[in-house]
Amino acid sequence: MKHDAVPERLCPGEVVAEARDVTVRLGGREVVSEADITVRAGEVVALVGPNGAGKSTLLGVVAGDIRASAGAVAVCGRDPRSWGSVELARRRSVLAQRVDIAFPFTVSEVVAMGRSPWERTAAAALDDEVIATAMRTTGTWHLRRRRFPELSGGERARVALAKVLAQATQLAMLDEPTAALDLRHQEHVLGVARSRAGEGDAVLIVLHDLGLAAAYADRVALMHAGRVAAQGSPADVLRADLLAGVYGHPVEVIAHPRTGVPLVLPMRHLA
Repeated sequence: MKHDAVPERLCPGEVVAEARDVTVRLGGREVVSEADITVRAGEVVALVGPNGAGKSTLLGVVAGDIRASAGAVAVCGRDPRSWGSVELARRRSVLAQRVDIAFPFTVSEVVAMGRSPWERTAAAALDDEVIATAMRTTGTWHLRRRRFPELSGGERARVALAKVLAQATQLAMLDEPTAALDLRHQEHVLGVARSRAGEGDAVLIVLHDLGLAAAYADRVALMHAGRVAAQGSPADVLRADLLAGVYGHPVEVIAHPRTGVPLVLPMRHLA
């Protein structure tokens, strides 16, 4: 039986995905304006900013799920919309904000859906191993026989992440993966992202928690009103003056006494 080719992995530091001067107009409104973003193998890039800043839209453009009105996008050197659906799914995986599955699939079945792009490839021989590892990594192995619709919001979020991990692409794109999770699981998810980068993958992640972005991201892109207001290291971007202007609320940024990681604290006026 002839197998389809498995994509070659890019080396650490090589560009896996990028957007250049991307503008997106939806419903007659410009929601992303001339935005640039680059994601390299071996790094975590966090998109942060207020609600409505355009973070999820920019992620969707890079993923190939949203068409840019202007500008250029590339995943593994090509416009993502020029890849066939299966070829693209072998190169990038996407965790959406909401994962709704109405049919009563078990957790194992949902995670196994992540392996569908690898049918007819040599990688299919690893399906069972990859699925089990993804569930153990996300702490969902004990849920494997449960029906997905019966799970709590946090459990669904972790199962959805397991499906993305099972897809085993070099580029993982995660849209607010910690929104439904408690503190322990938030830290665990970002630790998984950090581990993926350590293995040479590229991770683009939308976050609201600036503390998580500071602690786990190599680079941060701060979005405001559809534009990338600043990008660079967490220390360069997460500055009190810049954040106060973008969020419209005064903040204080201090260095963690042990790690030096920026801690972003909103200024509060309590009685």
